[in-house]
Amino acid sequence: MTLFQELEIIGQHKGGLVTAVQPRSAAAKAGVQVGDELLAINGHAVEDVIDVQFHAAEPELQLTVRRQGEKLLLGGKRAYNRPLGLEFDHPTFDTDIRRCNNLCEFCFVLQMAPRFRRTLYIKDDDYRYSFLFGHFVTLTNLSDHDWHRIETMGLSPLYVSVHVTDWELRRRFLRNPTAPDIMEQLRWLAARGIKCHTQLVVVPEFNDGPWLERSVRELAELWPSVLSISVVPVGLTKQHKYSMRTHTAAEAAAVLDYVERLQPDFQAQMGIRFAYPTDEWYIVSGRPIPPLDVYDGQQLQENGLGMARRFLDDWTAIQQEMQQWQGKMGALRPSNAPTHLTLVTGQLFSGILREAAALFDQLAGTETEVMTAVNERLGGTITAAGLLMAEDVIGQLQQLPRLGEIVVLPRIIFDHPDVISLDDMTPQAVANQLQRPVALADLMGDVWDAVTGESSVLFKPE
Repeated sequence: MTLFQELEIIGQHKGGLVTAVQPRSAAAKAGVQVGDELLAINGHAVEDVIDVQFHAAEPELQLTVRRQGEKLLLGGKRAYNRPLGLEFDHPTFDTDIRRCNNLCEFCFVLQMAPRFRRTLYIKDDDYRYSFLFGHFVTLTNLSDHDWHRIETMGLSPLYVSVHVTDWELRRRFLRNPTAPDIMEQLRWLAARGIKCHTQLVVVPEFNDGPWLERSVRELAELWPSVLSISVVPVGLTKQHKYSMRTHTAAEAAAVLDYVERLQPDFQAQMGIRFAYPTDEWYIVSGRPIPPLDVYDGQQLQENGLGMARRFLDDWTAIQQEMQQWQGKMGALRPSNAPTHLTLVTGQLFSGILREAAALFDQLAGTETEVMTAVNERLGGTITAAGLLMAEDVIGQLQQLPRLGEIVVLPRIIFDHPDVISLDDMTPQAVANQLQRPVALADLMGDVWDAVTGESSVLFKPE
Protein backbone atom coordinates (compact mmCIF):
# COMPACT_ATOMS: atom_id res chain seq x y z
CA MET A 1 0.00 0.00 0.00
CA THR A 2 1.35 3.42 -0.92
CA LEU A 3 1.65 6.28 1.55
CA PHE A 4 -1.11 8.08 -0.38
CA GLN A 5 -3.47 5.10 0.07
CA GLU A 6 -2.69 4.91 3.81
CA LEU A 7 -3.45 8.60 4.20
CA GLU A 8 -6.73 8.16 2.33
CA ILE A 9 -7.83 5.36 4.68
CA ILE A 10 -6.78 7.28 7.79
CA GLY A 11 -8.48 10.42 6.51
CA GLN A 12 -11.86 8.69 6.48
CA HIS A 13 -12.20 8.84 10.27
CA LYS A 14 -12.64 11.86 12.52
CA GLY A 15 -9.49 12.95 14.29
CA GLY A 16 -8.82 15.23 17.23
CA LEU A 17 -9.20 18.98 16.75
CA VAL A 18 -6.09 20.70 18.15
CA THR A 19 -6.92 23.67 20.38
CA ALA A 20 -3.45 24.34 21.82
CA VAL A 21 0.17 23.45 21.03
CA GLN A 22 2.69 23.77 23.84
CA PRO A 23 5.70 25.89 22.84
CA ARG A 24 8.92 23.94 22.19
CA SER A 25 7.05 20.63 22.46
CA ALA A 26 7.53 17.73 20.03
CA ALA A 27 4.27 18.65 18.28
CA ALA A 28 5.32 22.30 17.93
CA LYS A 29 8.69 21.34 16.46
CA ALA A 30 6.93 18.99 14.02
CA GLY A 31 4.81 21.90 12.80
CA VAL A 32 1.39 21.06 14.23
CA GLN A 33 -0.86 24.13 14.40
CA VAL A 34 -3.98 25.10 16.31
CA GLY A 35 -6.95 24.13 14.15
CA ASP A 36 -5.26 21.04 12.72
CA GLU A 37 -7.09 17.74 13.01
CA LEU A 38 -4.76 15.00 14.23
CA LEU A 39 -5.65 11.81 12.35
CA ALA A 40 -2.83 9.36 13.06
CA ILE A 41 0.51 8.85 14.80
CA ASN A 42 3.07 6.59 13.13
CA GLY A 43 0.34 5.25 10.86
CA HIS A 44 -2.04 4.40 13.71
CA ALA A 45 -5.40 6.16 13.53
CA VAL A 46 -6.22 7.96 16.78
CA GLU A 47 -9.76 7.94 18.14
CA ASP A 48 -9.11 9.65 21.49
CA VAL A 49 -6.40 11.08 23.73
CA ILE A 50 -5.63 7.57 24.99
CA ASP A 51 -4.46 6.65 21.49
CA VAL A 52 -2.43 9.85 21.39
CA GLN A 53 -0.70 9.05 24.69
CA PHE A 54 -0.04 5.46 23.66
CA HIS A 55 1.24 5.95 20.11
CA ALA A 56 3.14 9.17 20.84
CA ALA A 57 5.39 7.34 23.31
CA GLU A 58 7.86 6.53 20.51
CA PRO A 59 10.98 8.69 20.03
CA GLU A 60 10.39 9.03 16.26
CA LEU A 61 7.01 10.45 15.27
CA GLN A 62 5.07 10.80 12.07
CA LEU A 63 1.92 12.85 12.61
CA THR A 64 -0.86 12.75 10.04
CA VAL A 65 -2.97 15.92 10.24
CA ARG A 66 -5.76 17.45 8.22
CA ARG A 67 -5.33 21.19 7.66
CA GLN A 68 -7.92 23.17 5.73
CA GLY A 69 -9.07 19.99 3.99
CA GLU A 70 -5.56 18.86 3.04
CA LYS A 71 -3.84 15.86 4.66
CA LEU A 72 -0.24 16.46 5.71
CA LEU A 73 2.46 14.17 7.09
CA LEU A 74 4.64 15.90 9.71
CA GLY A 75 7.81 14.40 11.15
CA GLY A 76 9.36 14.98 14.55
CA LYS A 77 11.17 13.58 17.58
CA ARG A 78 9.99 13.25 21.14
CA ALA A 79 12.43 13.39 24.04
CA TYR A 80 12.16 10.66 26.66
CA ASN A 81 9.43 11.22 29.25
CA ARG A 82 8.19 14.37 27.51
CA PRO A 83 4.56 14.81 26.37
CA LEU A 84 3.59 15.35 22.77
CA GLY A 85 2.33 18.81 23.68
CA LEU A 86 -1.17 18.92 22.21
CA GLU A 87 -4.55 19.83 23.67
CA PHE A 88 -7.83 18.89 21.99
CA ASP A 89 -11.35 20.24 22.00
CA HIS A 90 -12.63 16.91 23.32
CA PRO A 91 -10.91 13.86 24.85
CA THR A 92 -12.72 11.47 22.51
CA PHE A 93 -12.59 12.04 18.75
CA ASP A 94 -14.80 9.36 17.22
CA THR A 95 -17.94 10.04 19.29
CA ASP A 96 -18.99 12.53 21.91
CA ILE A 97 -19.28 9.98 24.74
CA ARG A 98 -20.33 6.33 24.97
CA ARG A 99 -23.96 5.99 26.09
CA CYS A 100 -25.20 3.66 28.81
CA ASN A 101 -27.37 0.71 27.76
CA ASN A 102 -28.81 0.08 31.23
CA LEU A 103 -32.07 1.37 32.74
CA CYS A 104 -31.21 1.36 36.46
CA GLU A 105 -34.16 2.50 38.57
CA PHE A 106 -31.81 4.63 40.67
CA CYS A 107 -30.09 6.20 37.64
CA PHE A 108 -29.79 9.90 38.35
CA VAL A 109 -30.30 10.83 34.71
CA LEU A 110 -33.69 9.08 34.69
CA GLN A 111 -34.60 11.00 37.87
CA MET A 112 -33.70 14.45 36.57
CA ALA A 113 -36.24 17.25 36.73
CA PRO A 114 -37.28 18.77 33.39
CA ARG A 115 -35.83 21.88 31.73
CA PHE A 116 -32.15 21.45 32.54
CA ARG A 117 -29.36 21.68 30.00
CA ARG A 118 -29.37 18.88 27.43
CA THR A 119 -26.15 17.21 28.57
CA LEU A 120 -27.68 16.36 31.97
CA TYR A 121 -30.00 13.89 30.24
CA ILE A 122 -27.16 11.95 28.60
CA LYS A 123 -26.49 8.60 30.27
CA ASP A 124 -22.75 8.24 29.88
CA ASP A 125 -21.00 4.92 30.47
CA ASP A 126 -17.67 5.31 28.67
CA TYR A 127 -14.68 3.17 29.69
CA ARG A 128 -12.35 5.80 28.24
CA TYR A 129 -13.65 8.39 30.70
CA SER A 130 -13.22 5.80 33.42
CA PHE A 131 -9.51 5.51 32.65
CA LEU A 132 -8.94 9.21 31.98
CA PHE A 133 -11.07 10.84 34.68
CA GLY A 134 -12.10 8.17 37.18
CA HIS A 135 -15.75 7.91 36.07
CA PHE A 136 -17.47 4.76 37.28
CA VAL A 137 -18.81 2.55 34.46
CA THR A 138 -20.71 -0.74 34.33
CA LEU A 139 -18.73 -2.49 31.53
CA THR A 140 -22.00 -3.58 29.89
CA ASN A 141 -21.53 -1.83 26.53
CA LEU A 142 -17.99 -2.78 25.48
CA SER A 143 -17.19 -4.18 22.02
CA ASP A 144 -14.39 -6.62 21.19
CA HIS A 145 -12.42 -3.60 19.96
CA ASP A 146 -12.83 -1.93 23.36
CA TRP A 147 -11.63 -5.00 25.26
CA HIS A 148 -8.66 -5.28 22.89
CA ARG A 149 -7.70 -1.66 23.57
CA ILE A 150 -7.99 -2.13 27.34
CA GLU A 151 -5.66 -5.13 27.14
CA THR A 152 -3.07 -3.88 24.65
CA MET A 153 -2.86 -0.37 26.10
CA GLY A 154 -2.99 -1.49 29.72
CA LEU A 155 -5.80 0.91 30.65
CA SER A 156 -5.46 0.66 34.41
CA PRO A 157 -6.98 1.43 36.81
CA LEU A 158 -10.60 1.41 35.70
CA TYR A 159 -13.50 2.45 37.94
CA VAL A 160 -16.32 -0.07 37.85
CA SER A 161 -19.91 0.16 39.14
CA VAL A 162 -20.59 -3.37 40.31
CA HIS A 163 -23.56 -2.81 42.68
CA VAL A 164 -24.06 -6.56 43.17
CA THR A 165 -21.95 -9.50 42.05
CA ASP A 166 -24.75 -12.05 41.53
CA TRP A 167 -25.23 -12.17 37.75
CA GLU A 168 -29.02 -12.51 37.61
CA LEU A 169 -29.66 -9.99 40.37
CA ARG A 170 -27.32 -7.51 38.70
CA ARG A 171 -29.24 -7.88 35.44
CA ARG A 172 -32.46 -7.07 37.28
CA PHE A 173 -30.75 -4.27 39.19
CA LEU A 174 -29.47 -2.68 35.95
CA ARG A 175 -32.69 -3.61 34.11
CA ASN A 176 -30.51 -5.02 31.37
CA PRO A 177 -31.26 -8.67 30.52
CA THR A 178 -28.11 -8.93 28.38
CA ALA A 179 -25.64 -7.52 30.94
CA PRO A 180 -22.57 -9.80 31.06
CA ASP A 181 -21.29 -11.48 34.21
CA ILE A 182 -19.34 -8.76 36.04
CA MET A 183 -17.25 -11.29 37.98
CA GLU A 184 -16.17 -12.95 34.75
CA GLN A 185 -15.22 -9.53 33.37
CA LEU A 186 -13.25 -8.61 36.49
CA ARG A 187 -11.40 -11.94 36.38
CA TRP A 188 -10.55 -11.28 32.71
CA LEU A 189 -9.12 -7.89 33.67
CA ALA A 190 -7.21 -9.38 36.60
CA ALA A 191 -5.61 -12.00 34.35
CA ARG A 192 -4.23 -9.19 32.18
CA GLY A 193 -2.95 -7.03 35.00
CA ILE A 194 -5.74 -4.42 34.75
CA LYS A 195 -6.67 -3.08 38.19
CA CYS A 196 -10.03 -1.66 39.23
CA HIS A 197 -11.66 0.46 41.87
CA THR A 198 -15.24 -0.72 42.38
CA GLN A 199 -18.38 0.72 43.89
CA LEU A 200 -21.57 -0.74 45.32
CA VAL A 201 -24.54 1.63 45.32
CA VAL A 202 -26.66 0.12 48.09
CA VAL A 203 -30.46 0.24 47.94
CA PRO A 204 -32.49 -0.89 50.98
CA GLU A 205 -34.19 -4.25 50.42
CA PHE A 206 -32.64 -4.64 46.95
CA ASN A 207 -28.90 -5.36 47.20
CA ASP A 208 -28.18 -4.93 50.90
CA GLY A 209 -28.00 -7.57 53.64
CA PRO A 210 -26.82 -10.98 52.33
CA TRP A 211 -26.37 -9.59 48.81
CA LEU A 212 -24.04 -6.87 50.07
CA GLU A 213 -22.09 -9.39 52.14
CA ARG A 214 -21.69 -11.70 49.14
CA SER A 215 -20.63 -8.84 46.86
CA VAL A 216 -17.96 -7.62 49.27
CA ARG A 217 -16.67 -11.16 49.84
CA GLU A 218 -16.43 -12.00 46.14
CA LEU A 219 -14.76 -8.71 45.23
CA ALA A 220 -12.25 -9.20 48.05
CA GLU A 221 -11.27 -12.54 46.50
CA LEU A 222 -10.02 -10.59 43.46
CA TRP A 223 -7.67 -8.37 45.46
CA PRO A 224 -5.10 -7.01 44.53
CA SER A 225 -6.63 -6.65 41.06
CA VAL A 226 -9.66 -5.10 42.71
CA LEU A 227 -8.09 -2.22 44.61
CA SER A 228 -11.04 -0.98 46.63
CA ILE A 229 -14.79 -1.03 47.20
CA SER A 230 -16.67 2.22 47.74
CA VAL A 231 -19.94 1.53 49.57
CA VAL A 232 -22.36 4.26 48.50
CA PRO A 233 -25.94 4.95 49.66
CA VAL A 234 -28.55 5.36 46.93
CA GLY A 235 -29.76 8.86 46.11
CA LEU A 236 -33.33 9.35 44.91
CA THR A 237 -34.97 12.52 43.63
CA LYS A 238 -38.65 13.37 43.84
CA GLN A 239 -38.88 12.32 40.17
CA HIS A 240 -38.09 8.70 41.13
CA LYS A 241 -40.89 6.58 39.64
CA TYR A 242 -40.19 3.18 41.15
CA SER A 243 -40.35 1.49 44.54
CA MET A 244 -36.85 2.24 45.84
CA ARG A 245 -36.27 4.33 48.95
CA THR A 246 -33.34 5.84 50.82
CA HIS A 247 -31.86 4.50 54.05
CA THR A 248 -33.15 5.33 57.48
CA ALA A 249 -30.60 6.43 60.08
CA ALA A 250 -30.80 2.96 61.67
CA GLU A 251 -30.22 1.23 58.32
CA ALA A 252 -27.28 3.52 57.59
CA ALA A 253 -25.78 2.66 60.97
CA ALA A 254 -26.22 -1.07 60.28
CA VAL A 255 -24.41 -0.84 56.91
CA LEU A 256 -21.66 1.20 58.55
CA ASP A 257 -21.29 -1.35 61.35
CA TYR A 258 -21.01 -4.18 58.83
CA VAL A 259 -18.32 -2.55 56.73
CA GLU A 260 -16.31 -1.38 59.75
CA ARG A 261 -16.37 -4.91 61.18
CA LEU A 262 -14.72 -6.17 58.00
CA GLN A 263 -11.98 -3.57 57.82
CA PRO A 264 -9.62 -5.01 60.49
CA ASP A 265 -9.58 -8.40 58.74
CA PHE A 266 -8.94 -6.77 55.36
CA GLN A 267 -6.17 -4.68 56.87
CA ALA A 268 -4.51 -7.75 58.36
CA GLN A 269 -4.75 -9.61 55.05
CA MET A 270 -4.13 -6.85 52.52
CA GLY A 271 -2.54 -4.00 54.44
CA ILE A 272 -5.51 -1.76 53.63
CA ARG A 273 -9.13 -1.55 54.80
CA PHE A 274 -10.26 -2.25 51.21
CA ALA A 275 -13.99 -1.50 51.72
CA TYR A 276 -14.78 2.14 52.45
CA PRO A 277 -18.12 3.70 53.40
CA THR A 278 -18.71 7.14 51.90
CA ASP A 279 -19.07 10.16 54.19
CA GLU A 280 -22.86 10.15 53.98
CA TRP A 281 -23.17 6.96 56.04
CA TYR A 282 -21.37 8.63 58.96
CA ILE A 283 -23.33 11.88 58.75
CA VAL A 284 -26.76 10.25 58.38
CA SER A 285 -26.12 7.86 61.27
CA GLY A 286 -24.64 10.60 63.48
CA ARG A 287 -21.22 8.93 63.73
CA PRO A 288 -17.91 10.82 64.04
CA ILE A 289 -16.08 11.39 60.76
CA PRO A 290 -13.04 9.06 60.72
CA PRO A 291 -9.47 10.34 60.32
CA LEU A 292 -8.01 10.61 56.84
CA ASP A 293 -5.66 7.63 57.28
CA VAL A 294 -8.73 5.35 57.38
CA TYR A 295 -8.84 5.73 53.59
CA ASP A 296 -5.31 4.34 53.16
CA GLY A 297 -4.30 7.00 50.66
CA GLN A 298 -6.99 5.93 48.18
CA GLN A 299 -7.84 8.87 45.91
CA LEU A 300 -11.61 8.46 45.97
CA GLN A 301 -12.73 11.89 47.18
CA GLU A 302 -14.84 12.43 44.06
CA ASN A 303 -16.87 9.39 45.09
CA GLY A 304 -17.64 10.94 48.47
CA LEU A 305 -14.88 9.37 50.58
CA GLY A 306 -12.94 11.63 52.92
CA MET A 307 -14.36 14.96 51.76
CA ALA A 308 -15.79 15.78 55.19
CA ARG A 309 -12.52 14.82 56.88
CA ARG A 310 -10.57 17.00 54.45
CA PHE A 311 -12.83 19.90 55.40
CA LEU A 312 -12.32 19.29 59.12
CA ASP A 313 -8.54 18.90 58.83
CA ASP A 314 -8.28 22.08 56.79
CA TRP A 315 -10.37 23.88 59.39
CA THR A 316 -7.97 22.80 62.14
CA ALA A 317 -5.03 24.20 60.14
CA ILE A 318 -6.87 27.46 59.37
CA GLN A 319 -7.65 27.99 63.05
CA GLN A 320 -3.92 27.94 63.75
CA GLU A 321 -3.29 30.37 60.90
CA MET A 322 -5.96 32.74 62.20
CA GLN A 323 -4.54 32.63 65.71
CA GLN A 324 -1.03 33.34 64.41
CA TRP A 325 -2.38 36.28 62.42
CA GLN A 326 -4.09 37.61 65.52
CA GLY A 327 -0.86 37.37 67.51
CA LYS A 328 1.17 39.21 64.87
CA MET A 329 -1.33 41.85 63.78
CA GLY A 330 -3.02 42.64 67.08
CA ALA A 331 -6.38 42.93 65.34
CA LEU A 332 -7.43 39.81 63.52
CA ARG A 333 -9.59 41.31 60.78
CA PRO A 334 -8.52 44.05 58.37
CA SER A 335 -10.43 47.27 59.09
CA ASN A 336 -12.43 47.05 55.86
CA ALA A 337 -13.22 43.34 56.19
CA PRO A 338 -16.88 42.21 56.15
CA THR A 339 -18.37 41.51 59.56
CA HIS A 340 -21.52 39.67 58.49
CA LEU A 341 -21.37 36.56 56.29
CA THR A 342 -24.02 34.24 54.91
CA LEU A 343 -22.75 30.71 54.24
CA VAL A 344 -24.86 28.33 52.13
CA THR A 345 -24.73 24.55 52.14
CA GLY A 346 -26.95 21.52 51.61
CA GLN A 347 -28.86 19.67 54.29
CA LEU A 348 -26.33 16.87 54.58
CA PHE A 349 -23.40 19.09 55.55
CA SER A 350 -25.18 21.82 57.50
CA GLY A 351 -24.44 20.44 60.97
CA ILE A 352 -20.69 20.26 60.37
CA LEU A 353 -20.61 23.72 58.79
CA ARG A 354 -22.60 25.32 61.65
CA GLU A 355 -20.10 24.06 64.21
CA ALA A 356 -17.19 25.40 62.18
CA ALA A 357 -18.93 28.74 61.58
CA ALA A 358 -19.57 29.27 65.30
CA LEU A 359 -15.87 28.90 66.11
CA PHE A 360 -14.92 30.95 63.05
CA ASP A 361 -16.94 33.87 64.44
CA GLN A 362 -15.10 33.66 67.76
CA LEU A 363 -11.71 33.82 66.04
CA ALA A 364 -12.55 36.31 63.29
CA GLY A 365 -14.92 38.60 65.14
CA THR A 366 -17.57 38.04 62.48
CA GLU A 367 -21.25 37.21 62.55
CA THR A 368 -21.95 34.24 60.30
CA GLU A 369 -25.31 32.79 59.39
CA VAL A 370 -25.41 29.32 57.83
CA MET A 371 -28.37 28.86 55.51
CA THR A 372 -29.35 25.25 54.82
CA ALA A 373 -30.65 25.24 51.26
CA VAL A 374 -33.42 22.80 50.35
CA ASN A 375 -33.27 21.25 46.90
CA GLU A 376 -36.69 22.23 45.60
CA ARG A 377 -36.13 21.06 42.01
CA LEU A 378 -34.91 17.56 42.83
CA GLY A 379 -36.61 17.10 46.19
CA GLY A 380 -35.75 17.10 49.86
CA THR A 381 -34.16 13.64 49.69
CA ILE A 382 -31.29 15.17 47.69
CA THR A 383 -29.20 16.74 50.43
CA ALA A 384 -25.72 17.14 48.89
CA ALA A 385 -24.53 20.70 48.27
CA GLY A 386 -23.15 19.79 44.86
CA LEU A 387 -26.65 19.09 43.53
CA LEU A 388 -28.20 22.39 44.63
CA MET A 389 -29.77 24.61 41.99
CA ALA A 390 -28.71 28.24 41.87
CA GLU A 391 -32.33 29.38 41.47
CA ASP A 392 -33.32 27.45 44.61
CA VAL A 393 -30.46 29.05 46.52
CA ILE A 394 -31.31 32.56 45.29
CA GLY A 395 -34.98 32.20 46.17
CA GLN A 396 -34.26 30.98 49.68
CA LEU A 397 -31.58 33.62 50.31
CA GLN A 398 -33.98 36.36 49.25
CA GLN A 399 -36.39 35.20 51.95
CA LEU A 400 -33.86 35.78 54.75
CA PRO A 401 -34.48 38.82 56.95
CA ARG A 402 -30.91 39.94 56.34
CA LEU A 403 -28.16 38.93 53.93
CA GLY A 404 -24.49 39.03 54.80
CA GLU A 405 -22.14 41.54 53.28
CA ILE A 406 -20.72 38.55 51.40
CA VAL A 407 -22.61 35.39 50.44
CA VAL A 408 -20.40 32.30 50.38
CA LEU A 409 -21.60 29.46 48.16
CA PRO A 410 -20.19 25.93 47.82
CA ARG A 411 -17.86 25.95 44.83
CA ILE A 412 -19.12 22.49 43.90
CA ILE A 413 -22.48 23.98 42.87
CA PHE A 414 -20.62 25.36 39.84
CA ASP A 415 -18.42 22.31 39.24
CA HIS A 416 -18.54 22.50 35.45
CA PRO A 417 -15.87 23.56 32.92
CA ASP A 418 -17.98 26.67 32.17
CA VAL A 419 -18.45 27.39 35.92
CA ILE A 420 -22.23 27.04 35.76
CA SER A 421 -24.74 25.36 38.05
CA LEU A 422 -27.02 22.48 37.12
CA ASP A 423 -29.64 25.03 36.12
CA ASP A 424 -27.20 26.96 33.93
CA MET A 425 -26.43 29.94 36.17
CA THR A 426 -23.02 31.51 36.78
CA PRO A 427 -21.80 32.87 40.13
CA GLN A 428 -21.84 36.31 38.52
CA ALA A 429 -25.54 35.93 37.73
CA VAL A 430 -26.20 34.94 41.35
CA ALA A 431 -24.32 38.02 42.60
CA ASN A 432 -26.29 40.22 40.23
CA GLN A 433 -29.64 38.88 41.42
CA LEU A 434 -28.73 39.09 45.10
CA GLN A 435 -26.94 42.42 44.75
CA ARG A 436 -24.25 41.02 47.03
CA PRO A 437 -20.68 39.88 46.43
CA VAL A 438 -20.61 36.10 46.07
CA ALA A 439 -17.54 34.05 47.01
CA LEU A 440 -17.04 30.36 46.23
CA ALA A 441 -15.57 28.04 48.82
CA ASP A 442 -14.61 24.42 49.32
CA LEU A 443 -13.06 24.83 52.76
CA MET A 444 -13.07 27.24 55.71
CA GLY A 445 -9.74 28.54 54.41
CA ASP A 446 -11.67 29.87 51.42
CA VAL A 447 -14.10 31.63 53.79
CA TRP A 448 -11.15 33.19 55.61
CA ASP A 449 -9.78 34.38 52.26
CA ALA A 450 -13.13 36.05 51.55
CA VAL A 451 -12.94 37.91 54.88
CA THR A 452 -9.34 39.05 54.37
CA GLY A 453 -9.90 40.11 50.78
CA GLU A 454 -7.71 37.36 49.32
CA SER A 455 -10.40 35.29 47.62
CA SER A 456 -9.66 34.60 43.96
CA VAL A 457 -13.27 33.55 43.31
CA LEU A 458 -15.22 36.61 44.39
CA PHE A 459 -17.97 37.92 42.12
CA LYS A 460 -19.26 41.45 42.71
CA PRO A 461 -22.63 42.62 41.40
CA GLU A 462 -22.34 44.33 38.04
